[in-house]
Amino acid sequence: MDLQGKNTVVTGAGRGIGAALAETFHTRGANVVLADLVGASDAAALLGGDRVVGITADVSTEDGNYRLVESAREVFGPIDLFFANAGVGSGTTLADTPEEVWATAFDVNVHAHRWAAKYLIPEWLERGEGYFCSTASAAGLLAQIGSGPYTLTKRAAVAFAEWMSITYGDAGIKVTCLCPQGVNTEMLHGGDDPISGGNVVKAAGAVLEPADVAEQVANTIEAETFFVLPHPEVADYTQFKAADPDRWLSGMRKLQRRVLES
Repeated sequence: MDLQGKNTVVTGAGRGIGAALAETFHTRGANVVLADLVGASDAAALLGGDRVVGITADVSTEDGNYRLVESAREVFGPIDLFFANAGVGSGTTLADTPEEVWATAFDVNVHAHRWAAKYLIPEWLERGEGYFCSTASAAGLLAQIGSGPYTLTKRAAVAFAEWMSITYGDAGIKVTCLCPQGVNTEMLHGGDDPISGGNVVKAAGAVLEPADVAEQVANTIEAETFFVLPHPEVADYTQFKAADPDRWLSGMRKLQRRVLES
């Protein structure tokens, strides 16, 4: 896909990876709707011009996704690319995570992707083209030490993206899934728990800047390939996990002990 002139929507665009994606798409000539619960208008104002608009949206509900899709169409017309980037990283163990935290994690990290696609796919099938992108995580391919909700929902996000590509790929619909490890965002630095996802990720490898991740995403979209793995070692870990799962699980437990002891 050539992003020049394409109508794009990015959720979770008020900050972090989402804001960087919106800026990169805008720089490459796209018309961009920045959507977020907080900060979308401010982020859009920083980009400026008549090819960008900020929309306050709550993607944790089906109605919020429906309203976002309809509002974006009213602004620029048919949506060419939708990037389901919004995500939450809350939740720890079975004993310490309330049910409402589990529910929010599934609503934002998984169901928001499904709800958005529900209102995008019919038009895309009629047009014979469309591009669905999502932010999952390396945790979606591996696991997130310290957080059950994050591990489960990001694994589900990867599975949904794969299913979308399998089901609709022959109908002209493209799918890309972003699976980073550590990125320098508020989610990475939040929390004082030594076994929080952020602490584990920072111990596991390099922390990248959102702008660098966004450039890789844009290049992948232009190439129309599925995975974006900003940390190349994630591909190696995934292959190792598949080849020797017991050894991989043992290594993950060792990493968990190391983080707890630090």
